[in-house]
Amino acid sequence: MLAEVKLNALKALVGQSSKEELIWMNGYLAGLISQGIALPEAAPEVVAAAAKPVVGRVTIAYGTETGNSKRVATEFASKAKKTGINTRVVSLDQYRLNDLEKEEYFLAVVSTQGEGEPPAAAQKFYDHIHQTDTKLSKLKYSVLALGDTSYPLFCKAGEDVDTQLQRLGGNRITPIQKCDVDFEDEANAWLQSVLQALTSSAPAAAPDQVNGAAAVKKAGKKTYTGTVLANLLLNDTGSRKKTHHIEIAAEELEYEPGDALGVVPVNKPATVTAILKVTELAPETPIAFRNNTYPAQELLSRKLNVTFLPERVVKQYAQVVNQNIPATRIDLLDLLKIYPVKDTDQFKEVLQILEPITPRLYSISSSLEAFDGEVHLTVARDEFRVNEEEQCGHCSDYLSELPEDAQFEFYIHKNHQFKLPAPEKDIIMVGPGTGVAPFRAFLAHRDATGAEGRNWLFFGDQHFATDFLYQTEIQSWAETGVLNKVNVAFSRDQQEKIYVQHKMLQNAAAVYEWISSGAYFYVCGAKEPMSVDVENTLLQIIAQQGGLSAQDAQSFLDKLKEEGRYLKDVY
Repeated sequence: MLAEVKLNALKALVGQSSKEELIWMNGYLAGLISQGIALPEAAPEVVAAAAKPVVGRVTIAYGTETGNSKRVATEFASKAKKTGINTRVVSLDQYRLNDLEKEEYFLAVVSTQGEGEPPAAAQKFYDHIHQTDTKLSKLKYSVLALGDTSYPLFCKAGEDVDTQLQRLGGNRITPIQKCDVDFEDEANAWLQSVLQALTSSAPAAAPDQVNGAAAVKKAGKKTYTGTVLANLLLNDTGSRKKTHHIEIAAEELEYEPGDALGVVPVNKPATVTAILKVTELAPETPIAFRNNTYPAQELLSRKLNVTFLPERVVKQYAQVVNQNIPATRIDLLDLLKIYPVKDTDQFKEVLQILEPITPRLYSISSSLEAFDGEVHLTVARDEFRVNEEEQCGHCSDYLSELPEDAQFEFYIHKNHQFKLPAPEKDIIMVGPGTGVAPFRAFLAHRDATGAEGRNWLFFGDQHFATDFLYQTEIQSWAETGVLNKVNVAFSRDQQEKIYVQHKMLQNAAAVYEWISSGAYFYVCGAKEPMSVDVENTLLQIIAQQGGLSAQDAQSFLDKLKEEGRYLKDVY
């Protein structure tokens, strides 16, 4: 069986050939085969396409925050349909839970967030499979888990889904495949192994052995070394906030507006020195940790998390030092002072239970088209109190204190779910506070490339005089026509608090006209309560302006989501 493109080429060749030429070709091919001459192997996709499926419908369910899981699920469905397999692709937040016990073939593509949690869209499904005891004896399933090896609980959400489906009686089609940030090769191997299982009665090969190949080589994320060009405080004197604009130069940068920058912060030198002093461990002492060896000072400075330890680590610490320690989150230095180790050898045991410093992600606030060779960040220094003591967010504190010419390492985290549409499309952007970051990138990009679509920005913060981030740039874009509409809300400048959603209501007719005419609607910033309030307000606008019931308004919004015209990047 030939792929369609090859079959068409063959038909064209045959149609243009004489009888004598056809006889010669027939003899030529017969001779090649009889002499045992090796012919090119068919591509895996062609092999899969030639096989006949031995299954009925396959459900491919995905849980995603950045769109990667959706992209993989859609790609699988496309390949599966070419083999004749009937597929259904569905987001886990739209999946009917009582359908699970009826499924025969079920594929889950799930990412992992933060401390090993599933994405918000998968939470309902995740909770259900943990709480139900419904038997799934006829279920055949496989899980593709997306994650980031920089985090201690790598792919845990996917692992949990795999474990629970097995607990409920499901049978694996292929083993779980865990993928790092650069997941394409590993995901493709999983796709091929599952297709092999679904199109053959023979047992499926493990994902890393499809077509006899060796284990998929992990490319790993690309790490850049950046140099700080500028670190500016955006808030004026008197503001309660400290928001930094940081400009960074690096070679061979590759990113798009909507992507994020990942950075692993360095622990404060004073903290590391104090830890070494209280444990009497020499700074140069070599310590083996996860297949590498580091001097103790470097390990504590750049590799291990020593601040606000999670309860699971505190519990392990209690076992090492053989003491009763209440469940809590606490800095390592305080833990060592209150529940000291008996000697340096015991502290070396403690070092083995500590987890790597987790990277933090910041929305990129620049475009390469406007700032060649640079990447910009908008970082709010997180300040809070714990037990009456002032604390700062580890990474925001680290970044905000970086001086000009300082160097640090970072990587780019792709966000396929938060991208600009075609240049001629209109966009509405709602980004209060540092949520304006990706929209600065959007506007800079559209300005530099001459995009024709209309742009509308809703921005909000506490005070006009001190907290209007990027005020000069926003006003310039408005004056030059890059921004067609701008609405700002400063909540503390009057007795009654005014937020971005109130400005949306004031412009309800225009908002509805824009989205009804094909505009894309973006939200970036705090998940709660901001993004919830904005979505509820948008539903109210759709209902009022469209003359729709609450149910129909929700269906309207759901359609926007399905079309990729309602996009969120919230935290």
